[in-house]
Amino acid sequence: MRTPIAVFATAALSLALSQAAMAYQEGDFIVRAGAATVDPNEDSSNVKAGGADTGWTAGVDSNTQLGLTGTYMITDHIGIGLLAATPFEHTLDLKNSPDNGSLADIKHLPPTLTVQYYFNDTKANLQPYVGAGVNYTTFFDEKFTSKHKSQGYNSLELEDSWGIAFEAGIDYQLTDNLLVNASVWYIDIDTEANFKVGNTKAKVDVELDPWVYMVGLGYKF
Repeated sequence: MRTPIAVFATAALSLALSQAAMAYQEGDFIVRAGAATVDPNEDSSNVKAGGADTGWTAGVDSNTQLGLTGTYMITDHIGIGLLAATPFEHTLDLKNSPDNGSLADIKHLPPTLTVQYYFNDTKANLQPYVGAGVNYTTFFDEKFTSKHKSQGYNSLELEDSWGIAFEAGIDYQLTDNLLVNASVWYIDIDTEANFKVGNTKAKVDVELDPWVYMVGLGYKF
């Protein structure tokens, strides 16, 4: 018959082995998927048309898509992270003009590469982390609304952007492989929108500088 001490020792050893099995360590891959929201903290210059200042400004709304992240642990505490997503879709608004409201629809992809630091002991189920790195955002499929097309707006193009990015997140391992994740990024995204009204060239500088929020599930292998 097993003594209480032996039972306790066996349970403690089992718990320790279970915790060790759930460790983050060098060589691990962690993939995560979930809902990602891009919430622009935008600012813009005044729209210039034919070199003249119109006094109009631009704004951008939020959008939620499928977010995907991956991490490769190069040491027990340091990882290389990549943020990807299905294309985000935004409405570009015109402000302070006779035609206030939706100006155009745009799409973008913001792949972001970061170096991450995981704070806790490698055996901990709870793994908070921070990261910093670089973002590249490419804009495409820019289309004016039918209203503005009928008013002669055409040839819309947004320049791609390079900028710095910061992130913070937390993983909680439910099993040896399955985890839940919550994370946030601040990304420096600046672009110049060029278009025409009839044959008159126009442009506006837009700082999107969004907060990106993501909640999802992950898998470690």
